[in-house]
Amino acid sequence: MKQLPSALQNTENCEASVRGARIAVLIPCFNEEIAIGRVVEEMLRSLPDATVYVYDNNSRDQTVSVASAAGAVVRHEKKQGKGNVVRRMFSDIEADAYVLVDGDATYDAASVRMMVDQLLDEQLDMVVGRRTSTVEDAYRAGHRFGNVMLTSFVAWLFGKSFTDILSGYRVFSRRFVKSFPALAKGFETETELTVHALELGMPIAEVDTPYGARPDGSTSKLSTYKDGIRILRLILALYKHERPLLFFGTAASVLALASIFLGVPIFLEYAQTGLVPRFPTAILATGVMLLASLSLTAGIILETVTRGRQEMKRLAYLQIPLFEER
Repeated sequence: MKQLPSALQNTENCEASVRGARIAVLIPCFNEEIAIGRVVEEMLRSLPDATVYVYDNNSRDQTVSVASAAGAVVRHEKKQGKGNVVRRMFSDIEADAYVLVDGDATYDAASVRMMVDQLLDEQLDMVVGRRTSTVEDAYRAGHRFGNVMLTSFVAWLFGKSFTDILSGYRVFSRRFVKSFPALAKGFETETELTVHALELGMPIAEVDTPYGARPDGSTSKLSTYKDGIRILRLILALYKHERPLLFFGTAASVLALASIFLGVPIFLEYAQTGLVPRFPTAILATGVMLLASLSLTAGIILETVTRGRQEMKRLAYLQIPLFEER
């Protein structure tokens, strides 16, 4: 069988191979019997040559039987949490393009062909479906504000970003999927996917897709405050890991300013009288300045380590073929 071209082969051959790309639709599911049948059927209608995989995450309803009857290949992941399911799906499935979509029937299946075509034609690594909706019930109270806040935070930390980092509707290249570390366990996986693309400087795009409300009787598994806090913690952790000099440098600056604030009155008094009457404060100011120095030193060392790790991740990413070899 003719081998598909790798990421290092020329553009002309790569474009010629797009028509034969294998497409996998990945749907993580937990108690979605009301919506999953519709999602599978609509995805197969939009991508008739694709294989739809539904990964059940310990559902207690009829999700498995409904998905199977609709034409999906059903598999199981026992570790609870969307991040765990995504990690398993990315490990198990071999394809040239991967569509990740939630099983709640809120995303527009008709948009998937456009997203896949853009990914393949432009040789991108990720296309994100930016949710557009005029339906009030599509977003629960606080979700829209939380999304804007977290998206702005990621843009501030990592530079230019997407406008909807929490979208669950995405299309990936093979080299993205097979280079993605997938460390998140829950709903924060979307943030991790975004940061992975930004850190490696991958070619990416964002397109508008309609977003609707859940079907009647279907309930969201997302907790506005609990999952929002988890996502915020992940962003801070990624900031510390990927920008250690800025992170620890900021801490060092705060500590140094505190030390100066404590020490200047003591120094002035010593200059005038030759005495240091507040010895405990002087010792505290010295200790805080030492902590500032240690924090800055840690940031400099970790920045060097992070630089080497990012180079290794980039090289590993580039070694993965854009298309599955077969």
